[in-house]
Amino acid sequence: MKEYLISAIDKYKISLSDEQINQLQGYYEMLIEWNQKMNLTAITDPKEVAIKHFADSLSIFNYIDLPQNARIIDVGTGAGFPGVVIKIARPDLELTLLDSLKKRLVFLESVLNKLGLSSELIHDRAENAAQNIDLREGFDLAVSRAVARMNVLSEYCLPFVRLSGHFAAMKGPDAQPEIQAAKNAIQILGGKIFKINEFELYENGGGRTIVLVEKVRPTPEKYPRNSGKIKSNPL
Repeated sequence: MKEYLISAIDKYKISLSDEQINQLQGYYEMLIEWNQKMNLTAITDPKEVAIKHFADSLSIFNYIDLPQNARIIDVGTGAGFPGVVIKIARPDLELTLLDSLKKRLVFLESVLNKLGLSSELIHDRAENAAQNIDLREGFDLAVSRAVARMNVLSEYCLPFVRLSGHFAAMKGPDAQPEIQAAKNAIQILGGKIFKINEFELYENGGGRTIVLVEKVRPTPEKYPRNSGKIKSNPL
């Protein structure tokens, strides 16, 4: 796993120390162990985890510069991608992991404890958490990977982002139609598409798209709506 990871991020803008690579190895081992008793990932092969989970998560550093001690929220973090990987690479960042499934957060708490890292863990739905005064428009970056279509994801994520901060949607290949369909939602929610980055993961690991949205206006108070309205009547 280590050798694949080192090769996969060879040309990335971020480098990892031996300690950080060992932390990712420990994360991988826990992921495989816990995956036997709960559904965390369908990808378990060490090479595929190194490329499709770890290198994919780290690719965000190629497209956005995060200041020291920036505050980040991973919305719908699942098994911790990209949030925990980002934290391993940049332990100075203040990370919040948000997920609606408690057992995933139990797993992530165990991982963070083993790796000696800290993070705020929040068990809640994004549309509820975004109404919390301590969270709303309080983050330099909201990031989400493979959670929902772009117009829906924008309503979940943009309320967390402070003015001049960013929302990063980590998508697969051929994301352009989805991005075009989300422009109205992004505008309503106070955002503006800043940059669309398309790239291929190492050794035919697949195409990826990172959409960066800048927060240019406060999100109107009525957003995010409840989950039913978001899904049945997306912006």
